[in-house]
Amino acid sequence: MRRASVIAWLSLVAAAQVALPVRATGIDAAASRVGFQLVTRWGETIDGRFPVFDGEVTRLPDGRQQVRLSLSAADVEILDSARRSQMTRGAGFFDARRFPWITFLSDPFDPALLELGGQLHGVLSIRDVQRREAFTVLASACSSPALDCPVLAAGVVDRTAYGMNRWPVVVERKVRFELRIRMEGGGE
Repeated sequence: MRRASVIAWLSLVAAAQVALPVRATGIDAAASRVGFQLVTRWGETIDGRFPVFDGEVTRLPDGRQQVRLSLSAADVEILDSARRSQMTRGAGFFDARRFPWITFLSDPFDPALLELGGQLHGVLSIRDVQRREAFTVLASACSSPALDCPVLAAGVVDRTAYGMNRWPVVVERKVRFELRIRMEGGGE
C-alpha cells in the first residue's frame, strides 16, 4: 500500500510539472544593449547598435527556457556616422526596407546556462535567410542573472551567408554581435 501511495504522489508531481503554465518575461529594452562590430580591411573597427528591439524569455512546461529576440534593422545605427548608418540599413547590407526585422529564436535551454555560461544555439533570421547559429553566454556575475545583473553574450556570423555581399573589399565577412540583456523587473 505504501508503494502505491508513493507512485500516486510521484504521478501527481509529474502531472503538475507538465501542467505548469508557459510564462514569458519581457526583455527590458531600456536596460539592455544589442550591438555589433564590423572590421574594415584596414583594421578599423566599426561599432553599431540596435536601439530598437524587443524580446522575451519563456519558461517552458518542462522547466527549460527559450529566448526570442527581434531587432529593428530599420533603426540600426553605426555610432558616430549617419552615412554609414544609412548604408548599413540599405540594400547592400540589412536591406531594412524589405526585411525590417532580424530575429533569433533559441533552442530550449536549461536555466543554469545563464549562471554557468556556455553555448546558446538557435535560429537566426536576417533578410529572410534562416540559419542555425550559436552565441556564447558568459558565466554570470550574480546569482539571479538577467534580473540582478545583465546576461552577457556574443556571437560571430558570416554576413555573406545571409546575402549581405556588398563591400567585400572594404568590410570583412564576419560580424560580431554583443548582447547585454536584462529582464523586466530586475534591479539596476
